[in-house]
Amino acid sequence: MRSLALLVIFIGLAACRSVDIDPQVAQNYVVATQSGRAVPSVSQDVLTWRDIPYAQAPVGDLRWRAPVPYEAPNALIPAQLLSDTRDTVACVQQAYDAGGVPGEGIVGTEDCLYMDIKAQVGSIGAEKPVMVWIHGGGNTSGYKGFYNFDELVRREDVIVVTFNYRLGPLGWFVHPSIQTDGGELRGAANFGHLDIIEALKWVKTNIRGFGGNPDNVTIFGESAGGHNVFAMLASPLADGLFHKAISQSGYVKSATPEQAFNRDNADPTMRRTSWQLLQQLDVDPLASAETLRGLNAHDLYEAYYELDGEGDVPLTVADGVVIPEQGFMAALGDPRYAKNVPVIAGANRDEVTLWLGTHRYFVEASYPFTKLLPPRLKVKDAAVYQDWIRVRSAAWKVRGVDQPLMYLQDAGYTDLYAYRFDWDDQETSFFADFPAIIGAAHGIDIAFLTGAFTYGPVSPWVYPDSPERQEMMALMMGAWAEFARSAQPKTPVAWPEYTAEERAFIHLDVKDALRTAKDTDTIDSLLARIESFDHMSQQERCLLGWETLTKVGQPDYERFAQWTYCQQFDAVAFQLEVKNALIEQYGTTWVL
Repeated sequence: MRSLALLVIFIGLAACRSVDIDPQVAQNYVVATQSGRAVPSVSQDVLTWRDIPYAQAPVGDLRWRAPVPYEAPNALIPAQLLSDTRDTVACVQQAYDAGGVPGEGIVGTEDCLYMDIKAQVGSIGAEKPVMVWIHGGGNTSGYKGFYNFDELVRREDVIVVTFNYRLGPLGWFVHPSIQTDGGELRGAANFGHLDIIEALKWVKTNIRGFGGNPDNVTIFGESAGGHNVFAMLASPLADGLFHKAISQSGYVKSATPEQAFNRDNADPTMRRTSWQLLQQLDVDPLASAETLRGLNAHDLYEAYYELDGEGDVPLTVADGVVIPEQGFMAALGDPRYAKNVPVIAGANRDEVTLWLGTHRYFVEASYPFTKLLPPRLKVKDAAVYQDWIRVRSAAWKVRGVDQPLMYLQDAGYTDLYAYRFDWDDQETSFFADFPAIIGAAHGIDIAFLTGAFTYGPVSPWVYPDSPERQEMMALMMGAWAEFARSAQPKTPVAWPEYTAEERAFIHLDVKDALRTAKDTDTIDSLLARIESFDHMSQQERCLLGWETLTKVGQPDYERFAQWTYCQQFDAVAFQLEVKNALIEQYGTTWVL
């Protein structure tokens, strides 16, 4: 995942807009909450209450436990600037400029369970729709203040809530000493998801004071955030906490507790399991809970990232508490856990270009002037590149949109909507053919919900200031906000409801490209298409099939083993061969 920083190192930096604190205005909007009296900062006509604690710090004996509600109604939560707080309340993670948490090495703190709330000036006393953003970052990185939703609040008059949740091994951890520990939610392993649930409980109890309607809450998120939206739909602990849900480029997968612990490294398909992590730290893998809770958080996370290589990382566990034992996808289709709320799910047309567009297997780079400027990128084989993108991105929609919606339909959901984000009105420059290399990449869509069109030094070409860009922003902000208001995602072209029988969806784009269609892709049809790619070597076709079946969603190793075209193919060995060859030639597999 870190490779995406190579091209989008500054994406989302509009979160750092200057904010003026107007003491006179701010005092008119002090809100009493269970966590204290919150004082906002003011930027133009948008209020931001920042760094509101929604749960006690999960440190010491509270590490790897369900979050404990924060109760301090007489405390004062002063107005804060984003730049004053980012370094002090981000959850423990690897420093990552493209994730909004700069620095070097492991940064952040375990005392990170805070939220921000945004509303228009004049919101107090209203009953406005509440939109709760769940940030992405693979559930290993991310920060509540990374994206600035001022423009969405300003244009659509909604309340937007963002928050931190525990990440990586502090957010998802299976160990016999921890799950057998006491507590109301004994057995829980999905502590990051419990944080999300606690944040939603806090919103339900306190949001009316900020002008929000606690009976009209929409959760929305992208990538891992979309995955976590699905987790809330599957979890029996999230009942009644939200009323609509939007998953952008989400996915559904879970590990069993046995896989997540992975005693004696019994499952070679798993990576960064608890057993491996403790071995990496030179700690007894069967250590006591007291010993585990005494480990340094930064050391824990550093060892976590040292466990590199191939394998599935257990970042959602079917623990039988937060996610039912039957598994994540099966729980979505079980009427016992159905929330029966309207749901939007979608994927981007070119999801994987965010990674492939800087991978040296597919592109070559040159620096005709100086390395102070971005490299000039050129696709090595346009046919191979485009077909790889088409298949992998189509598989993302099948596995991350169609399959979850089908399961939700089985559970009794009726108001379901699907989309594919297609906007690619970019410009070609001397440095790259951006529509061809990037296009509608993973994460490109978020800018149209924030109005912050930043993509590092290549922003003018990726997001050219044009009528098409403005039209797309108005379309997405309007559709998302109207869905939050009325449960209807209204667009100039009528957005059809999704059913497993029709598989109707909307192409989110501008002008004539905004249209509806019915999807026909399946995993079987995609595998058949791969077999027909005579411009690829058989090794390439088999690796593409491997990625189609094992990336995004529950890895289907059994289906790959049954695929007669590639039964003797060792995908992991071939990937390692390619990686080593690129490192030998360039020193890295990615364009720097």
